[in-house]
Amino acid sequence: MWGSGAVGWAGWMVMALTMIGFWALVAFGIAALFRTGHRTGTPPPLADPLRVLDDRFARGEIDADEYQARRRALRPYR
Repeated sequence: MWGSGAVGWAGWMVMALTMIGFWALVAFGIAALFRTGHRTGTPPPLADPLRVLDDRFARGEIDADEYQARRRALRPYR
């Protein structure tokens, strides 16, 4: 046998902390399953079309001619 079979107070503390940690992880996992990324209330604001166009031009996705044409097309709606 390994000793008298008694774990002692340190063993009980380790087991108790391990059990608390296990149930905390289970609760966190269940909460993560049911959590949504959207909050209830007002929806996020829509992106400004001219800002999106400026960003696309800055990244090089569109050339200068296409940028100017789309900017002229978006101007009346502002």
